Amino acid sequence: MNDCKAADDARAGAGWPALAIERSKKGGLVEQIVAAIALMVGQRELSVGTKMPSVRQFAKCNGVSTFTVVEAYDRLLTLGLLSSRRGSGYFVARSEAAASPQPAVHASPTAIDALTPDLYSGVSEALPVGAGWLPPEMYGADTILDAVRQAMRIPATRLRGYGHPFGFASLRQHLAATLSDELYAVEPDQILLTHGATHAFDLILRTLTKPGDTVFVEDPGYSNLLSLIRHHGCVPVGIPRDEAGLDFDALARQAAATQPKLMFVNTVLQNPLGTSLNHAQAHRLLALAEQFDFWLVEDDIYRELTARGEASLAAMDGLRRVIRVGSFSKTLSPVLRVGSISASTSLLDELVRVKMLAGLTTSEINERAVYHALSARPYRRMLERLVAQLDAGRARSLDCLRQAGMAPLARPRGGMFLSAGWDLAPTPQWNGKVIADLALKSGILLSPNDFFMLRPPQTVWFRFNVAYSDQPQLLAFLQSIRPG
Repeated sequence: MNDCKAADDARAGAGWPALAIERSKKGGLVEQIVAAIALMVGQRELSVGTKMPSVRQFAKCNGVSTFTVVEAYDRLLTLGLLSSRRGSGYFVARSEAAASPQPAVHASPTAIDALTPDLYSGVSEALPVGAGWLPPEMYGADTILDAVRQAMRIPATRLRGYGHPFGFASLRQHLAATLSDELYAVEPDQILLTHGATHAFDLILRTLTKPGDTVFVEDPGYSNLLSLIRHHGCVPVGIPRDEAGLDFDALARQAAATQPKLMFVNTVLQNPLGTSLNHAQAHRLLALAEQFDFWLVEDDIYRELTARGEASLAAMDGLRRVIRVGSFSKTLSPVLRVGSISASTSLLDELVRVKMLAGLTTSEINERAVYHALSARPYRRMLERLVAQLDAGRARSLDCLRQAGMAPLARPRGGMFLSAGWDLAPTPQWNGKVIADLALKSGILLSPNDFFMLRPPQTVWFRFNVAYSDQPQLLAFLQSIRPG
């Protein structure tokens, strides 16, 4: 296989050898690349200051996509093995210290690699402490099943064709009326239905970005979004968020330096912290987006789990620079896979075009089921009961975690998540991934801090789903591995 030349590095004249990547081997290409380079750095085949091949050079040499290389380099940056210099490329950042993080980098999957799909599928028998879904009994299963039965009575005439590109008209009209009453004036033709919020994020990235664009995310933030951004060849840049809110000074510095195309943000009940931005913070965020000319994508899927009157970027902006994403996976059921995008009419037309190119229309049967559930009389009472159950579960979960010596990163304002941990620095032998592996072997699904952060974590913490985090099984495990 041909060698690739890495100009201006310490291996000048030797060329850059292609890595031994096995496509039939268990484990992704990204993981194999990261493991191979980590090994080369640890064994000092690559010395500090060595310039890495460009993304394009590396991809061509190893027969992989540039997206794969971007994600591998990004992980190596996070591990501290590489550094980047704007306009110059990627360089080896350290040598002797590289040996210590190596156990967290594997060419084949470990328990933690197997954990990720379980957090979304719901098929695992493990206690889903780190999962993003609620028990069926909390959703109001009878109301949902009745809505599904009604949706299956779809007129025979609707069984031909693919459905409306924008989605089921009655549901869009219902959403427009509800949003206009509670948040901001919006017309049905400003609403596009999607296969859940992640599909909405994908359509937005496809429409508004190109490979190499900078995309801001909250740090910590929604884990699946980070992988999606990298998959599109974009560069995710984390803006620190804590109990006090976003670090606006860091946001302004990064915006001036990187010229982001857009930013994803949870205004209310942020995942994983459970906090909300106040009105003053929301206004400042809008002002910075205006100053540096980037879009704001408001991930608003937890809105119905919070009190009315909380800040709304879409309401303040009137869908001029803000794109609102909604979903029903947290209030009805994730299995229905229905989300929505609210945006200006001109932008929505382009989003519809991309939706049709990428996968045609969404499921009208699912959208009919959601419409029947939302318009049913018990829905509001079911929602009030759900909020009360989450409040009670949060109180019990906080008490359980305190008994394990853990402290919350922030005081949640509501919703289904809280994040808590120990105020101790992670080590190669004791960190979020290692503990999550141990938990999985004990029949518990945990979501470690690594899932949610671009920065190397300074402490060991996890995101907890309050519907499952008050169980004696969890407390016993946490106490068994408690430090000190």
